[in-house]
Amino acid sequence: MPNVIIDYEKCEGTECGECAEVCSMEVLAIDGDKITVKNQDGCSLCEICTDVCPNEAIKLVD
Repeated sequence: MPNVIIDYEKCEGTECGECAEVCSMEVLAIDGDKITVKNQDGCSLCEICTDVCPNEAIKLVD
């Protein structure tokens, strides 16, 4: 099962939010002012979220 890890020290949260917008599997979500992992099991390791993150705040571990 993939593990989605968000580095909150690097993440801009809702100021950016691109990762949550591009995730077609709805793994990431905006919760208040930060990005959260909503559906860990749904991750297909496509890496689109890591590609759009300007701060390299998301890591995917298989």
